[in-house]
Amino acid sequence: MTEGNQLGAAISPYLLQHRDNPVHWREWSAEALAEAAREDKPILLSIGYAACHWCHVMAHESFENEAVAAVMNRLFVNIKVDREERPDIDHLYMTALQAMGEQGGWPMTLFLTPTGEPFYGGTYYPPEAAHGRPGFRQLLEAVRNAWDTKRDSLLRSASQMRAHLQTHLSATAAPIDLPTSALAEAAERLSGLIDKEWGGMRGAPKFPNAPYLELLARSGFPNGPAAHREAFLRTLRSLCEGGIYDHVGGGLHRYATDARWLVPHFEKMLPDQAQFLRHLVWGWRATGEPLFRQRAEETVAFLRREMQVEGGGLAASLDADSADETGRMVEGAFYRWREAEVDAALQGLPDIESFKRAYSVTPSGNWDGWTVLDRLGGSGDAAPAAFGEARIRLFQAREARPRPGRDDKILADWNGLAIRALAEAGAAFHLPDALRLAREAFDFVTARMMRADRLHHATRAGRLSGPALASDYGTMIAAAAALFVATLDARFLETGNALAEALERWHGDGEGGHFMTASDAGDMPLRPRGDPDDAVPGATALVVEGLALLAQAGGEARFGERAARAARLAQGRIGPSGMAYPGLLAGFDRLARGSELALFGFRSNPGFEAMEDTVRRAVDLNRIDLVLNDPARLPETLALSAFAPERYPAVTLCRNRTCHPPVFEPQALAALLGDGRSAS
Repeated sequence: MTEGNQLGAAISPYLLQHRDNPVHWREWSAEALAEAAREDKPILLSIGYAACHWCHVMAHESFENEAVAAVMNRLFVNIKVDREERPDIDHLYMTALQAMGEQGGWPMTLFLTPTGEPFYGGTYYPPEAAHGRPGFRQLLEAVRNAWDTKRDSLLRSASQMRAHLQTHLSATAAPIDLPTSALAEAAERLSGLIDKEWGGMRGAPKFPNAPYLELLARSGFPNGPAAHREAFLRTLRSLCEGGIYDHVGGGLHRYATDARWLVPHFEKMLPDQAQFLRHLVWGWRATGEPLFRQRAEETVAFLRREMQVEGGGLAASLDADSADETGRMVEGAFYRWREAEVDAALQGLPDIESFKRAYSVTPSGNWDGWTVLDRLGGSGDAAPAAFGEARIRLFQAREARPRPGRDDKILADWNGLAIRALAEAGAAFHLPDALRLAREAFDFVTARMMRADRLHHATRAGRLSGPALASDYGTMIAAAAALFVATLDARFLETGNALAEALERWHGDGEGGHFMTASDAGDMPLRPRGDPDDAVPGATALVVEGLALLAQAGGEARFGERAARAARLAQGRIGPSGMAYPGLLAGFDRLARGSELALFGFRSNPGFEAMEDTVRRAVDLNRIDLVLNDPARLPETLALSAFAPERYPAVTLCRNRTCHPPVFEPQALAALLGDGRSAS
């Protein structure tokens, strides 16, 4: 047995944060499980992530404590996992924890047999008993005592849990079709849960819940129930104006702790930016509101400035905590303001009082004596670009503060989400920098995270982690398709096709479905599928979406057939439930209602802008829009390539396996598309 803490060679910044703990941490591996078997010790598994506030709290209280660490080292083999680096492990044990009756969350604390079967668990434990929860050291002693004196009972419980996990995470079922009414019915139920004043789900804390927001948008646009469109737009406006948005530096925080989006939990996560950016595109296309475009441009700038690493990849997250004026690590210290600090930064500007009214700056603040800048009150100049000089001054003042830590590992799936969003925003807003950022991130992932045509999940400082997960392939396939749609560069389609073949090789189950973990991963008690959604769609939904989008962009029917087969198999596993799986509902929706549009012409053509504007306003989340001047630039497998309009501008639309004749006037185009101007 190797003594001591073994996290010093880890790739994950989260694991590296724990390399100096007196705990004898190991990374998750087959070797760590074998050590537990040799030592005849249960495993203490701790799962968290770098931007997790309560993970830091538990680390400071317990894992940095010599006395607590001595107990951990004596009684357990201790394994630390970054949930972002190993989402398959997190998915497996979060499912187990919830089956034990716990709500779940991070840090996650599980106790396992040496073969990895869970028999007890929870989340954060205080160092001493409090709030009805045992103290951590007390818990350690109790669990080990149970292991020593009641092992047979624990092993039976663990075996039952394994059977439960096998049934719920790895099962196979006959394929079934989703009823055509499923999405509309789920959206209607969801609409009844929406906060009528502030958007989002009623109550607190308040999460953006991006997959559910997409469900509302899919149901509402272009001509669905007006209530669904308005629920989506109301939520999006609140996200743009609330304190959950960083009004100084751009970007969306992870969630709000209150019911009106005012005070965020201050971490910033890459997938939240990606999904927010896509929603801003839909909101702007539907309404033309400058607010949505402004936030999109600010979010792109934030990603370029604070999330891009050397070489072009995009980092995972920014921490919620940073040092305050006393040097103490405090949640939100980088983002909060005193009125005096605002006054000092804006000294000499003529509109200080108007700015303070608009952004809720008062002597008493709006959060524990501090101010979190927001625009929820609606006072002051309502234009989103207002107070530009004031916000620049505050940005410059804030730059002098200690910055939150950055988790600079690059995750293929999160980068795939961001690349797709940047490609779509770049095309919609004509933002060259968004497209450049998308290309740079795509090139980073495909050049630095692929070996022998096989994708890897994470990298940092030139080192690769283990093989990719199904979610990595799903999002990068979608990213490749989106970049082709935005640029018409054929290499993106070629890469997407290669990724789709690698997905089948390493993750296919032989029946058309997929496992989250690769076939040659030897360190998992079982191979889970990725059916459930979280803050982002699950691996299954991402695969279905990616393959379906690739089929639309390249016209290769085999990819659409694979997507449909995977979706039907997943529905067979899930059963009649629909609303609980919004990502899969979205995938079925694309498969059922996907369409392809080509706008032919040059921007110099009279009438081109009017045609483009008509396309923009008809928001259809299942349609891809290609803008080009030469049909020869399209792959021959795409039905749109057969059309050569006799004059420009012209639009051709293919849907329901039928291509309509070209139209040349905005009125005819609006009728063809089912004009979406009623969305606002």
